Amino acid sequence: MTHIYLDYNASTPVDPRVLDVMLPLFASHYANPSSAHWAAGSSQAIIFEARKSLADRIGATPEEIVFTSGGSEANNHALKGTFDALTEKGTHIITTAIEHPAVTNPCRALTETRGAAITTVGVDESGTVNPRDIEDAIRPDTILISVMHANNETGAIQPIREIAAIARKHGVLLHTDAAQSFGKVPVHVDDLGVDLLSIAGHKCYAPKGIGALYIRSATRIDSLIHGAGHESGRRAGTESVPLIAALGKAADLAGEFLEQRDTLTSLRDNFFQGLKALFNDRITWNSQQVSLLPNTLNVSFHGYTGAGFLERVPEIAASTGSACHSGIVELSPVLQAMKVREETGMGTVRFSLGVQTTAEEIHQTLRLIEERFR
Repeated sequence: MTHIYLDYNASTPVDPRVLDVMLPLFASHYANPSSAHWAAGSSQAIIFEARKSLADRIGATPEEIVFTSGGSEANNHALKGTFDALTEKGTHIITTAIEHPAVTNPCRALTETRGAAITTVGVDESGTVNPRDIEDAIRPDTILISVMHANNETGAIQPIREIAAIARKHGVLLHTDAAQSFGKVPVHVDDLGVDLLSIAGHKCYAPKGIGALYIRSATRIDSLIHGAGHESGRRAGTESVPLIAALGKAADLAGEFLEQRDTLTSLRDNFFQGLKALFNDRITWNSQQVSLLPNTLNVSFHGYTGAGFLERVPEIAASTGSACHSGIVELSPVLQAMKVREETGMGTVRFSLGVQTTAEEIHQTLRLIEERFR
């Protein structure tokens, strides 16, 4: 059976060059990097080089990079650490209705356990937040705004620069979850104007279990994980040298991957045109009219459920825009925020391409779909 992977927004394969860097380190660099003896020196050097590679890629300094266990921890650290550090200033956080659960659930936890006040700003029908709505939500006690750089479901890129200008004007910190954008579009912290930025390794051809949080110099933020003084006292836990080296290598490769944006965009657009030829007016491209990640195609097949559609082409790995609970199909919060009609949204499938995706795979996918939906 032919298997075609079109779920790169969920997780990417580890690039072979990343593996080549990472795997030998499990055997050769076993010393604790925090130790003072000779065996720790080379581990410390590897971590420094990886930190520098990631910092260079996003326009930061190495001292502004904190390695984490992934994007979820980075988001939790940004939200909870900022809240704890600035509680005397205020307890109000602004976020949006299209955030990943790694942002919405920490916000909920802060509300339920620490008395935070959360304002959730909506989006338009394209899945894009209006910066004016962010500004209208700012209060005297607002301490943080958290808006993702690009949406994981639709690929819609958010107006972070405009929001950053608003945040600076009001003296409010800005965090962005860049898990989906890093390595697909340029991510530069000064260009975006953010104070905090999250990265997830397994979204950019590094392994699962590694990520990073950029913390702009002089930004007040408390630790999320307490223990010994690792990561300059900002994140306790003995560093994983192989995983950190892997993320550093992925950061090096991100420049190469960015050069494939036009190729990915062309593959994605050709894929949609092929689907359009098969389904005519029975298919809708959600968020088509806005700035998108080059690899993401979120479409609704009219008259189907997303799960039912994919069941007919089990060779294709992709994601749906709805979930079934007790026999009831519920749209994702993102589609609900976009006010997608239920009868349309229930047929949503997200196809996400990657740097390994080929034109032949897209052709095979279209052929399989045509065979199963004649």
